[in-house]
Amino acid sequence: MAEESKRWMLVGIGLIINICLGAIYAFSVFRAPLEELFDIGATQSGLPFMVFLAAFALAMPFAGNLMQKWGPKKTTMLGGFLVGAGWILASFAPNVEILTVLYGVIGGIGVGIAYGCPIAVAAKWFPDKAGLAIGLTVGGFGLSALVTAPIIKHLIGVVGVMNTFLYMGVALMILIILLSIPLKFPTEGWKPTEWAPSAKQASATVELNRNEMIKKPNFYALWLTYTIGCLAGLMAIGIAAPYGTTVAKITPEVAALAVSLFAIFNFAGRPIFGSITDKFAPKNTAIMSFVLIFVASAILYFGGEGNELLYFVGFGILWLCLGGWLAIAPTATKIFFGTKYYGKNYGLVFTAYGVGAIGGILLSGSIKDITGSYLGAFPIVMALAVIGLIVAFIGLKPTKRD
Repeated sequence: MAEESKRWMLVGIGLIINICLGAIYAFSVFRAPLEELFDIGATQSGLPFMVFLAAFALAMPFAGNLMQKWGPKKTTMLGGFLVGAGWILASFAPNVEILTVLYGVIGGIGVGIAYGCPIAVAAKWFPDKAGLAIGLTVGGFGLSALVTAPIIKHLIGVVGVMNTFLYMGVALMILIILLSIPLKFPTEGWKPTEWAPSAKQASATVELNRNEMIKKPNFYALWLTYTIGCLAGLMAIGIAAPYGTTVAKITPEVAALAVSLFAIFNFAGRPIFGSITDKFAPKNTAIMSFVLIFVASAILYFGGEGNELLYFVGFGILWLCLGGWLAIAPTATKIFFGTKYYGKNYGLVFTAYGVGAIGGILLSGSIKDITGSYLGAFPIVMALAVIGLIVAFIGLKPTKRD
């Protein structure tokens, strides 16, 4: 197979792997059945989701070390096995606490191990179009709920909630392990035919290992901006449906439809912002994202009460920008620190996602409990967007050679 078509095939495989890994985004479908089965409240039914995201993010730095030693195929296989095992074992859980450990910790670690592998493969095979290739690869994660939520909902109705964990686990384990077989890096120094880096790209190219990276100020700027971008986006994912019914005053059916639509925005943000990062550099793309986050939050805060149109516009932008950050950050990691140690480096950068996830979930929940409405979260997000914009403007600069 020609190298050009092979590398695009690897992007397609990475996208499908991420659809499998991203089934966590459909977890809300499990919550009501679990609340009824275990006689628990909404806070407890959300525990597996929050722990899963935290374990996912914490496993990423270790996964980078594994990938450096084992390569992307074996590392993805291990991740796929743990993902499937987490779902399968969860089917035997007698209560939500055990479910949280089995599904949240084991499944989350599995996703954390596998997630970075297709991204690293895309980054190395596409020195010319890294943002687009990475964006399409991670796009599967954002698109996953559209594919997996209807399947999970159907299975719950047919075989029950706990058997659904079992069936999904078996399917996910088999799919991820099989799809990992073609994953490999190009030979050292490979580049696309008739492509050469521009003089600016060549002069800017650096290859830093993790210890060298953490000494650079642009690493901390990237980590902080990534955290803020994820916090705003993951908060939006968590409250999209209840905000729609309680603030925008739409029906639960329309709110469910809206969440499916927003998932498309989440997917689209990845290749769109990835391509923009290729063309206009991480700093300018990050600034654009924070302007959009600020505008969307302002729209929802000042005009969202009872306004269906502004609800769709505001949340659509926030989901688009979350998808965007999941392409901006890995592309910026490649641009700032090179591809030689990419897996280890992006694993550390990705811990920002975990901090943003927990912060976003706790922020929206706390504001709702204190004020009785989700509206109060948006002025905080607006302030964070301003901070992110300033940090991006000052700190997201190319790495200086020592």
